[in-house]
Amino acid sequence: MKGKVDVAIELPSGVTASYASGVLTVKGPKGEVSRKLFDPVLKVDAKDGKVLIKSSDDSRKQKRVAHSFRAHVKNIVAGVQVPYRYVLKVCSGHFPINVSIQGELLLVKNFLGEKFPRVLKLKKGASVKVEGDKITIETCDKELGGRLASDIELLTAKRNRDLRVFQDGIYMIEKANKVVGTA
Repeated sequence: MKGKVDVAIELPSGVTASYASGVLTVKGPKGEVSRKLFDPVLKVDAKDGKVLIKSSDDSRKQKRVAHSFRAHVKNIVAGVQVPYRYVLKVCSGHFPINVSIQGELLLVKNFLGEKFPRVLKLKKGASVKVEGDKITIETCDKELGGRLASDIELLTAKRNRDLRVFQDGIYMIEKANKVVGTA
């Protein structure tokens, strides 16, 4: 019993989409996000206020890929309407940690008394702000925001230390507009 995969995502007013060369571009009131969505069997198209994902094959694999594409598109559409916000908290118990932004670099100074700063190159497409002991990331692209928040958190990863004693670091307390810890 062969059928076909047919998924349609309605675009709200104020949001437009275009698809060319395997790249879906969605524009909205808060920004623009481009994402590569290509599968040799699936056909993706953006027209008439909808993003269409079709396949003549109804195999389990094609259904999984189609629904993954649908989830990506929904995240992108939501992000261009209300940007995703990630908040990280700087926690220091032993040494006062100094976090600053210089151009496109995030610097973490005096982490566990280290003499040289830990440096992270920030990715384009996200705005990063440091206010006191909070780092805020805002972006229309959920994947980019999550990757950047994770990179900042991993910048202060500790090795060969007792984690019950050395609790210094930068930790995510809000991700994708949802609270994950206590402030």
